[in-house]
Amino acid sequence: MLRLYNTMSRSVEDFKPYKGMQVGLYTCGPTVYNYAHLGNLRTYVFEDILKRTLEFCGYQVNHVMNVTDVGHLVSDADEGEDKMELGAAREGKTVWDIAEFYFEAFKTDMARLNLQPPNTWCKATDHIQEQIDMVAALEAKGLTYTLGDGVYFDTFKLTDYGKLARLDISGLRAGARIDVVQGKKNLTDFALWKISPTDKKRLMEWDSPWGVGFPGWHVECSAMSLKYLGPQLDIHCGGVDHVAVHHTNEIAQTENVTGQDWGKYWMHAEFLTVSASGEDQSQRMSKSAGNFLRVDTLVERGFDPLVYRYFCLSGHYRQQLAFSWDAIQAAATGFERLKTRAIELREHADPKATANNKHMTAFREAIEDDLNMPRGLAAAWTMLKDGELSPAEHYATLGEMDRVLGFDFANIQAGVQEPLEQEIQDLIEQRIAARASKDFAKSDEIRDRLAEMGIELKDTAQGTTWKKK
Repeated sequence: MLRLYNTMSRSVEDFKPYKGMQVGLYTCGPTVYNYAHLGNLRTYVFEDILKRTLEFCGYQVNHVMNVTDVGHLVSDADEGEDKMELGAAREGKTVWDIAEFYFEAFKTDMARLNLQPPNTWCKATDHIQEQIDMVAALEAKGLTYTLGDGVYFDTFKLTDYGKLARLDISGLRAGARIDVVQGKKNLTDFALWKISPTDKKRLMEWDSPWGVGFPGWHVECSAMSLKYLGPQLDIHCGGVDHVAVHHTNEIAQTENVTGQDWGKYWMHAEFLTVSASGEDQSQRMSKSAGNFLRVDTLVERGFDPLVYRYFCLSGHYRQQLAFSWDAIQAAATGFERLKTRAIELREHADPKATANNKHMTAFREAIEDDLNMPRGLAAAWTMLKDGELSPAEHYATLGEMDRVLGFDFANIQAGVQEPLEQEIQDLIEQRIAARASKDFAKSDEIRDRLAEMGIELKDTAQGTTWKKK
């Protein structure tokens, strides 16, 4: 029996989907105004392990991931600039070019980490009407009010607002000071639709019943989840930072439109932390903290991106994971040993060989225990050290485990990742930009140039990967 931790109940529960062996999985996707950093990607590795485990256990997974390309403000207090417009101003490009470039870059990072793509990618800007319809439905139920800058959800009209985060609403009501957005009634009220200022034209805005503007960040996930997964969702995932605001507000919107319970299981990955410069204390990795490390940062230091996947699997998703270069080096040592052993065993592959039941039972018990990947990795190493198994049995068993581990041992190549020269890194990013802007002539030209430099590119549904010839 698969058992998963449910943030809503604060307990590990037996997993029982709404409809038999069918699972609707919604994962909060990237805000495509900048590259994803390693902290972001830890959450996506966790979600990939979850999806692989569900499929390993026989479930059919319908996975939907949103792409936030409008509406995500720099503050959760419904003030400040839209992150997409900030990105466009920062780089002197159109907001549409920014969105497409960083979406392609995100898919490339997914491919380098062997993350399976969702069944459905859905962009916020492709679903404006669905978001307007949701706001109108909430307005019709008397749950909104309109200010000069937008339409807001009146959270104090609900008796169970904040149940996911277990917010003390009565305490907030008694002590709240509302001084961020003029006219906002309650500290927890949030924007459903922001109205554009009359003295400034935004880069992205649409007509609506409330005036020209753009949707709030939270409403996109509710509207798109309902469209692609229906009114009852089995699992909703994201980072632990989404609990108090983003997912709390999604629940308020969705359940008050449908009139029924929405997400059955809520799952969240903990932070990746990194020590602040010159300090012993650790802080979460974030763009605002300035401790921004990317997959490319690993490559520049000579690490295979899959080392980071191995590093993530070495810690439980519900525990903070401390990043350091020593820890990455230790993960690289473990990963290279595992990869080398897998390649050696691959020479003895036998289609008649079957996975060893004893070791598969230990592995299954680990992953079914709330995705305990440290135990799962330990089960793989224990199996590889079992001298009673033939090389063919070792490889067959490792192949079954790899359905969840996700290293693709059937195709993995020997050799340690070498750092890329800056010129090659720049060319790869230029090609991502060319593909994003559909400049295929330039894209082909850069591909040919990289080929002459000994770099082979591979375009997949997830993004572009590379390897040295």
